[in-house]
Amino acid sequence: HDRTMQDIVYKLVPGLQEAEMKKQREFYHKLGMEVPGDIKGETCSTKQHLDSHRNGETKADENINKETSEEKQEEDNDYHRSDEQVSICLECNSSKLRGLKRKWIRCSAQATVLHLKKFIAKKLNLSSFNELDILCNEEILGKDHTLKFVVVTRWRFKKAPLLLHYRPKMDLL
Repeated sequence: HDRTMQDIVYKLVPGLQEAEMKKQREFYHKLGMEVPGDIKGETCSTKQHLDSHRNGETKADENINKETSEEKQEEDNDYHRSDEQVSICLECNSSKLRGLKRKWIRCSAQATVLHLKKFIAKKLNLSSFNELDILCNEEILGKDHTLKFVVVTRWRFKKAPLLLHYRPKMDLL
């Protein structure tokens, strides 16, 4: 599932995104389930919003402006909860560092190894996150690797949770 490619296709094919959203809503309503990502109490659909702009209608109605600002605020407060999630077990691999009180976490697949380093450093009251190495299958992970990349390349065909180890950084000469 490539979001960038999907966005490009949606921009190139008029009406495709609206049709896809409509089909998705119909599917979930048919099953009697909530549509993932829907905001409860949503009153203005994307299709209605886009259609009004295509027809040249510019409504200065306060209610519509209020709804769009509320929707924008709710989108801003998503904190990547609607992203694909990864379950992780963080184990200490050294006697020099203590283990985390809660070693199981769940976070966005878009989070990077650097985010994990900062999280662990904060929890262990370390002076710098640069003092840590994070390993998967005894291989040091790059700070810019996303958790999705780590799962796909290093944890392939293994069951969740993703097992990562941390240790003090080792300087190799």
